Amino acid sequence: MNISQLARACQVSTDTVRYYEKQGLLAAPARQENGYRSYEPAQVEQLRFVRGAQALGFSLQEIRAVLPLLSQGRLGRAQIEQQLQAKMAQIDAHIAQLQQLKVELAATFASLRCAPDSRLSTEDALAPDSGSGAGVAVLKRSFAPPPRGKKTKASSGERE
Repeated sequence: MNISQLARACQVSTDTVRYYEKQGLLAAPARQENGYRSYEPAQVEQLRFVRGAQALGFSLQEIRAVLPLLSQGRLGRAQIEQQLQAKMAQIDAHIAQLQQLKVELAATFASLRCAPDSRLSTEDALAPDSGSGAGVAVLKRSFAPPPRGKKTKASSGERE
């Protein structure tokens, strides 16, 4: 089968097939006399494995690490379970980070004290990072109304 047929069988583009070959995720195929690639059914299964592992959240680097074991028939259930458990732990850690970010976003939303149609600026407004790793910047002072008697560019009609 040629590259187009392989790509169609696995529902990927021919560029994806070439990229996987270049990255060592798909064995280089035999070449026909005319120089065209010629793929075997085993390469269809290998490409489907790569795509399935990607769909489960595995990186190409992680997939590349298990391919030799798979091709040699040495990938056992224990290794599969270990890989799946490690991936689930990564996902749990990511979920925890996202939940912390959601808490910070909700706190920022709750701290809004300005009118809904107010114009905000970032001048003197960045808050220190909370340590969550999210790098959330909060416009603390801009969310509060300006001190009495102090005119802002927006309220004095100045243009930037």
